[in-house]
Amino acid sequence: MYEPTQLRTFLAVAQTLSFTQAARRLGLRQSTVSQHVRRLEEAIGRPLFVRDTHGVELTEDGEAMLGFARTILEAHERAAAFFTGTRLRGRLRFGASEDFVTTRLPEILEAFRREHPEVDLELTVELSGTLQARLEAGRLDLILAKRRGGEDGDAGGELVWQDVLVWIGSPRLRLDPDRPVPLIVFPPPGITRARALEALQAQGRPWRIACTSSSLSANVAAARAGLGVMAHTRGLLPPGLVELSARAGLPELGAVDFVLRKGRRRGSAQDAADALAAAILAGGDRLHRPR
Repeated sequence: MYEPTQLRTFLAVAQTLSFTQAARRLGLRQSTVSQHVRRLEEAIGRPLFVRDTHGVELTEDGEAMLGFARTILEAHERAAAFFTGTRLRGRLRFGASEDFVTTRLPEILEAFRREHPEVDLELTVELSGTLQARLEAGRLDLILAKRRGGEDGDAGGELVWQDVLVWIGSPRLRLDPDRPVPLIVFPPPGITRARALEALQAQGRPWRIACTSSSLSANVAAARAGLGVMAHTRGLLPPGLVELSARAGLPELGAVDFVLRKGRRRGSAQDAADALAAAILAGGDRLHRPR
């Protein structure tokens, strides 16, 4: 009843909320992506997406279909691996931004380890800029990291999903418009740090560094204590913090992409990187939902 190809296309659209981005990810024409989704909707007899001039959104049935699609595809891949005798081996050096520690990435990694017990998975948690540098230096095989929204997909990696950066802080925080904005930031080369400083400078708004740490949990603790504001992804809002309203007068921060990038190693490391990348793409919608 449900074709794996159509389910993969559905997941790509559901995660990117864009038929264009899904087509780019899958290497298909946009008309083919639309055809796959239409045939899947015909098979189940219910619409999965609401499409208008403003964008694409999942329907309630589309939200329900996410879990079914992942389960069906995972079973399909397990059966294919069993009957082809494919067993991955070797060492895989995977890097992830700390943003994902509080999401369901651990569940995806746990499932990967169950499916591929002979792969030695090494996890590095770092700033996105640091992960990019380590990948380019050949010290990582695969990374899941942020990049500025709108960058060239070929140069910047494979899109998992898109979001926007917003200003967040304690619900009790009140900014004094006559004083510099107190900032909580990552050290360089943090992407959110760079975007926050650029936006404030373009606005002509003075600022000061109230806290800096390479640890997301430390920065979140500082924000909860009311030390200042921080730029953060809207879809990964930490508990205890809120998005600041427009009344705060802070500038817009723009879009951010979450992407997968692979290193230059070949052989078993490349095969393992491909398998983990496929698992992350299949479960990408879970990465911006709290555990």
